Amino acid sequence: MVRRCLAYAVVLASSSLAAYSLASAEPRAVIELFTSQGCSSCPAADKLLGELAADPSLVAVSVPIDLWDYLGWKDTLADPRNTARQRAYAHARGDRQVYTPQVVVNGSLHVLGSDKAAIEHTIKQSRQNSATLALPVTLGFADGRVSVSAPDGAPPPRGSAEVWLCGLAKAITVAIGRGENKGRTITYHNVLRRWVKLGDWNGKANAWSVPMQTLKGDGIDGAAVLVQSGTVEKPRAILGATLAAIR
Repeated sequence: MVRRCLAYAVVLASSSLAAYSLASAEPRAVIELFTSQGCSSCPAADKLLGELAADPSLVAVSVPIDLWDYLGWKDTLADPRNTARQRAYAHARGDRQVYTPQVVVNGSLHVLGSDKAAIEHTIKQSRQNSATLALPVTLGFADGRVSVSAPDGAPPPRGSAEVWLCGLAKAITVAIGRGENKGRTITYHNVLRRWVKLGDWNGKANAWSVPMQTLKGDGIDGAAVLVQSGTVEKPRAILGATLAAIR
């Protein structure tokens, strides 16, 4: 079988809780790893993502895609919305580059997902945009609800930004039965299991609240919030982000 996972692909465009938990983050980077169980080059990146996820200055998430399902193994964690997001990033950048393992840093730049040095370099590059992660975001769990808030800030480029609540599973281990990783057992970290759009942010202080039930199921035990300029069709720089375990 031809190994294609590092090859570039052309994109055609795209309860109540007694305890209280609150996260307020000023991370230096959001790391999105687009990965696939059918990609023989991905396990090294999946392991690295686990290391990055342990760094409190990073919001590091695995974003499983179905790009390589035709190679003999259907990714058990993939979501077509994840694949669409990766393609939307390529369309917004204008480079049409979609591959695995691919890391997108702060919604703006991409790099090989298994190259730690390149990821660190790309983090520094992305922070040259003063708007990147300049917005402090809070995420809290109390009284059976998830609460998110964003303060006043510089208006986002092109008018507004989207506020996304992401349901995460801290660790999921998968035994792969076919395809390029046949016989391997791989653990995926901070796996993105659910996308919930809370609303838009236009530079004015705002807050959002949804029931905890919104994040039930699919092994979800954590959440991240992304305030991202652009739209779901053309995602751009991430203005604010935070991550917290659900307790």
